[in-house]
Amino acid sequence: MQNPRKPIAMLAMLAWLVIYIVAIGSLSGQIGALSGWLQMPLYILAGTLWILPLKPLFAWMNAVEPPEED
Repeated sequence: MQNPRKPIAMLAMLAWLVIYIVAIGSLSGQIGALSGWLQMPLYILAGTLWILPLKPLFAWMNAVEPPEED
């Protein structure tokens, strides 16, 4: 039987990315009011921090299950 973890993880990643993009996009008005030198590090952080909550999901998705015994 095929492992259902990968399709489930892909849907979870897609949902997380949509939520994260909407959240960062909703903050763009406040971030846009800042000077360019403050905007740059904030957008760099936003562009890299999205991956951190997904690390446990990647570990779960790629975990090897023990073989079933007959």
